[in-house]
Amino acid sequence: MAFLEVDHVDRIFDLPNGAQYIALTNVELNVQQGEFISLIGHSGCGKSTLLNMIAGLDRPTAGGVILEGRQVTKPGPDRMVVFQNYSLLPWLTVRQNVALGVDKVMKHLPKGERRGIVEHNIDMVGLRHAADKKPAELSGGMKQRVAIARALALRPKVLLLDEPFGALDALTRGNLQEQLMQICQEAQITCVMVTHDVDEALLLSDRVIMLTNGPEAHIGQILEVPIPRPRHRMEVVNHPSYYALRSEIVYFLNQQKRDKKRKKAQPVAISRHGLEKVNLEIGFVPLTDCAPLIVAKEKGFFAKHGLEEVNLSREPSWKTILEGVENKRLDAAQMVAGMPLAMTLGFKENVPVPMTSAMVMSRNGNAITLDERLYREGVRTLDDFKAVLSKTPDNVHTLGIVHTTSMHNLMLRYWLATSSIDPDEDVSLAVIPPAQMVANLMSDNIDGYCTGEPWNARAVYENQGFVMATDLDIWPGHPEKVLGVREDWAHQYPQTHIALVKALLEACEYCDDRRNREEILALICQPQYVGSAPEYTRLGFIDPYPYVHGEEPKTLLRFNQFYVDQGNYPRETESLWIMTQLARWGITPFPRNWVEILQRTHRVDVFREAARQLGFPMTEPNRSPFHLFDGKVFNPDDPIGYLNSFEIHRPIRIEEVILDAVEKVNV
Repeated sequence: MAFLEVDHVDRIFDLPNGAQYIALTNVELNVQQGEFISLIGHSGCGKSTLLNMIAGLDRPTAGGVILEGRQVTKPGPDRMVVFQNYSLLPWLTVRQNVALGVDKVMKHLPKGERRGIVEHNIDMVGLRHAADKKPAELSGGMKQRVAIARALALRPKVLLLDEPFGALDALTRGNLQEQLMQICQEAQITCVMVTHDVDEALLLSDRVIMLTNGPEAHIGQILEVPIPRPRHRMEVVNHPSYYALRSEIVYFLNQQKRDKKRKKAQPVAISRHGLEKVNLEIGFVPLTDCAPLIVAKEKGFFAKHGLEEVNLSREPSWKTILEGVENKRLDAAQMVAGMPLAMTLGFKENVPVPMTSAMVMSRNGNAITLDERLYREGVRTLDDFKAVLSKTPDNVHTLGIVHTTSMHNLMLRYWLATSSIDPDEDVSLAVIPPAQMVANLMSDNIDGYCTGEPWNARAVYENQGFVMATDLDIWPGHPEKVLGVREDWAHQYPQTHIALVKALLEACEYCDDRRNREEILALICQPQYVGSAPEYTRLGFIDPYPYVHGEEPKTLLRFNQFYVDQGNYPRETESLWIMTQLARWGITPFPRNWVEILQRTHRVDVFREAARQLGFPMTEPNRSPFHLFDGKVFNPDDPIGYLNSFEIHRPIRIEEVILDAVEKVNV
């Protein structure tokens, strides 16, 4: 159980006119003892409101705050707050201000012991020389140190900081931040801090909690800060992960700023040209294979088909893609191939959300990259890697994946298991956003990863890693990214859905004309899209693909496949294979009614209608058995037999999955 729990908290304020203002909705957060958490977001997002509820100064409208198993209902000395404005009593000295709370809360202790506590905390913040001075004689930084000493003197279980350094000059702020880090680490104090300062959040925090705009603000993203402690400012700034982490936070804040402007400028839905909705918010993750979305926007394919106001929302991770579609912030999204299926089935502890996919947006484009150190140790094959694992059984080797439901996870697991490496027992798999893979490899947080481009090519280009295998070596032509929309959205906007698929089909065709690749490279490398360097982004996309730094690259013409060979057709047999692997590893149950699930999740009718209107081929590819690199045949008529044939697997659940009935709109 977590030390501090914020359990599905809502906070609603009654307004004088009888209306209500929903400040926070469904905020869920677990904090471990000794952890330092920062809350960041734009003004009005409810940061201080949340802090006040943890302090007991305010009560949630729904949900609750639990500290060590007991609900917080009022203020108490186990939770001390340090405010931005110091809040010192001006007629008392430093010593008297600190002693005020100690004498009140610890009156059961002998006077000498209380005095010792006061003096210890004055020394801890370095104010021995000013102990007899009053606040008017102190600088701003010294006043804030008094406030911190006063809070710490009561030995709180949780220290709550509401922009404690916001009013201080840069030098004073830096010194106090260093002091606070040292005190909290030595005393193992749990801290929750509100801040607007991105660098401050990264310096002090174990996790940064990013809140969306109000009203109805909620947690938009949680960012782990994998920088070891003890920390010093220059070491933090020079850490390989620092600028990638900082970029994630800044991008989230900028995204919220744009979202606020859009909401002011646009009505909820604009209908035009026979379409139910022409203003769409479409999510993508910065990877080379987001190219069809960028081409559809920049080359006018969206506008050509009546979608005049399409915003491409650059998301930091696949988790935020899922959440954006789930909470209807996004109309549609580029998704990893297993995500619509897993959301529909209800993966892990997630509530099922019926999803549909009407087209595959890209195939291939992934690789398995290992640390360059392993190459120097002689690792060339999967068996070599297995030998390394066997030689060092006590040394945990960690491999990065981008999402539980992604082909990266499923194919990496399949690849490892063919050499009798159990991906849950013999290695550790960590979910990391694609853009952070190289930084985590450089900082030795992981030993390798499976992700999309350009993050494998970058590791090879910078001689940080080497490619063990691409997906062309494992399953050439597999579905990689798909168009995902909620099922209820597809039924509400059927003509818009067709227009969206038409625009993306034309964009996919444009992307697979290699004469356009240089132009597309320039588009995707723009900072609002992938923002990567062209030197390594072009590898595999245009130029031959390097497996090892300094060695002869390989020509892989189908490494990024967007259209050719009926590549966009949403093939149910491929998704059936994905469902067997989701069940194999205990991510979802395998649906006994798998035919029904595939029919619900695959809008072949939408694809065929869009293709018909464009004059594109719409014939379904042959439905036949296929196999991956190990030769094990997948028969789509016997998926359960295939699933049960694997030696390495988790407990397999086969059950009927009942979805809520939804009226289908014919197209």
